[in-house]
Amino acid sequence: MMELKVILDFACCGCQEPVSVTVKCEGKNLNEAGRAVVAVNVPCPTCGLINQLCFEPNGTVRSVTPRHGARPLPEPSLN
Repeated sequence: MMELKVILDFACCGCQEPVSVTVKCEGKNLNEAGRAVVAVNVPCPTCGLINQLCFEPNGTVRSVTPRHGARPLPEPSLN
């Protein structure tokens, strides 16, 4: 199994401040360039927004979007 440490730099979706994170990737297919895409949730150290970061194991950031948590269940009406 292959193991990589990748340093990713991106701008926070909320405050646009620069964020840098180091992640460790493991897997059998990491050496297949262009085929693997990984997603990780990274909190911004400045504003606290959770950014969902999609990237390739070679360090290419594909997208950064705000993480949307699970929607709350609707409550029954009291009528």
